[in-house]
Amino acid sequence: MGILGKIFTWWDGATIGTMLFTARKGEHVGTDAQGSKYYRSRPKPGERERRWVIYNGNNDASRVPSEWHGWLHGAFDDVPESRLPPPRIWETDFTPNATGTPAAYRPQGALERGGKRARATGDYEAWSPEG
Repeated sequence: MGILGKIFTWWDGATIGTMLFTARKGEHVGTDAQGSKYYRSRPKPGERERRWVIYNGNNDASRVPSEWHGWLHGAFDDVPESRLPPPRIWETDFTPNATGTPAAYRPQGALERGGKRARATGDYEAWSPEG
């Protein structure tokens, strides 16, 4: 993406404003397994610390791992890599949010699956205001 794309778009990486702010006030804290980079501000006395992420690819908040989510929201001050327990055998890898893609869940009767659903059984009674 060229310089004009960076100026006018926000959905695919950081904008020019975010990149300038990161260069001026940001301190790189860490990187997650997907390549997204996490930063915090170097606050002056009396200011509060700001924390943010620059995604590696599309800006999708569901891509933030839980340990980094806690750090971004100030649940703890330490960098998550110093606090992580060893991975459990039952933990699965990250799967991206599939909403709006062909891989999205579409239940029986959804328009994308033909719009046919099973007929209602006898256990349904329509509401009427007079009843």
